[in-house]
Amino acid sequence: MKRFSLITAATLLPQMALAHPGHDAGQFVGGLSHPLGGADHLLAMVALGLLAAQIGGRALWALPMAFVGGMVSGGVAGWAGLPFPGVEPMILASVVILGALVAMAARLPLAVLAPGSAFFGFAHGWAHGAEGPAQGLIAYAVGFAIATAALHLAGIGLGRILHRGVLLRGLGSGTALAGIALAMGG
Repeated sequence: MKRFSLITAATLLPQMALAHPGHDAGQFVGGLSHPLGGADHLLAMVALGLLAAQIGGRALWALPMAFVGGMVSGGVAGWAGLPFPGVEPMILASVVILGALVAMAARLPLAVLAPGSAFFGFAHGWAHGAEGPAQGLIAYAVGFAIATAALHLAGIGLGRILHRGVLLRGLGSGTALAGIALAMGG
């Protein structure tokens, strides 16, 4: 049974990542649902929260703020039609890298992690903006910023419950593996 579940998940995750809702649901609701409906966005955003919780201190607010700030900027760039070659591989890389950092309990300096978080956020935001509605960018951006912050908070909450234990590292490993599965199928 487990084998079937893993094979099914590996088969379905790429389609979920590339065909998630939120593109035509209206401004605010579309923005709110876009990060929640794609495995690539969902995994990266929760993993960033897990990483912030694992590191603690200023990372608890700095990493999510950097990600959301970069994401809003990227959303405007994507909505405006500015080019971003390789955005999908970058989004998938964010899933793998953030998951791996949690799995390894990496303690990189905040001066490295915050700009990296902002860059990953920019990539996710670019995709949100490029796939968003032609009108109502502000309501759409508010929606995807709120959903993203909620996913970060969920990751922080889960990370604090698991408190740097082997389960937290296991979630990081699972996230990285899911990112690899998405990349191989997409």
